[in-house]
Amino acid sequence: MNPTSAHEPSEPQKPKLLDQVRQHLRILHYSIRTEDAYVQWIRRFILFHDKRHPREMGEPEVEQFLTHLAVEGQVAASTQNQALAALLFLYKVVLDMPLKERIDASRAKRPERLPVVLSRDEVRAVLGQLSGVHHLMASLLYGSGLRLMECLRMRVKDVDFGLNHILVRDGKGQKDRAVPLPASTKGSLKDQIERVRGLHREDVEAGYGRVYLPYALAEKYPNADREIGWQWVFPAPRLSVDPRSGNMRRHHLAETALQKMMRGAVKRAGIVKPASCHTLRHSFATHLLEDGQDIRSVQELLGHKDVQTTMIYTHVLQQGPMGVRSPLDRL
Repeated sequence: MNPTSAHEPSEPQKPKLLDQVRQHLRILHYSIRTEDAYVQWIRRFILFHDKRHPREMGEPEVEQFLTHLAVEGQVAASTQNQALAALLFLYKVVLDMPLKERIDASRAKRPERLPVVLSRDEVRAVLGQLSGVHHLMASLLYGSGLRLMECLRMRVKDVDFGLNHILVRDGKGQKDRAVPLPASTKGSLKDQIERVRGLHREDVEAGYGRVYLPYALAEKYPNADREIGWQWVFPAPRLSVDPRSGNMRRHHLAETALQKMMRGAVKRAGIVKPASCHTLRHSFATHLLEDGQDIRSVQELLGHKDVQTTMIYTHVLQQGPMGVRSPLDRL
């Protein structure tokens, strides 16, 4: 035995598979929510096949897993599609073993349901049950047609009081768009930003004040994460550890905070519809169409890729897409 061999540095161990998945997702700038979802699906896929390594498997095992989700798990079509996307990413990007384009698995049925929409009086009643920052956020969901996470991820620099719009950065499909800033929210929004300024000053004085920046902006602009323009409009009440960098930062409010308040407001308003935060966005689109806005404009405001997605709101208008009147009302 070579006496020096005991002192030779050992080769660094290769990261575990799920760690490799996370690394690739971060290199490609996937969100942390997508990262967590993909890792969970890949873990479930491996456990389903008795902990076999994915390199030992392929299309048949993927098809078997997806069929299990649809038939026995009875998952929604969107859930099954997310699981498939995670496995396609694993094989194509991480393992460099692309699967064939067509996966012959039993597909979960996508139900053709109409969105829940509140009337104008119901929207008014729900907003009347909210106060403070929750009232402001709900008002923006309805008044600007924002998705919940788009509202929570809004930064100070995205609000343009002069042009009366809000810039939605990196929305669904990684698209930017501009949405209207409701005049009735201007005063409250200015007050909220002033509170953010004060909170940010306190954080900076305490040695913190840095905020998460997307992609490589933190390296390109080393001090940008301490500028007021990049701070969240709706910051969390407490500092927390960033799960990726390990740095102590102030994140934006958690989505569960508004979701819980919204459920309570709907109940107190005496509304029996299963309304949620997203219902306010549905109501925004429907009420614009009721007011005569053309569907292409509504499509742009919502950030829909296909106008067919926006067309669903024509089916929930008070008089229907063709203004059909019930024959009973003519008797």
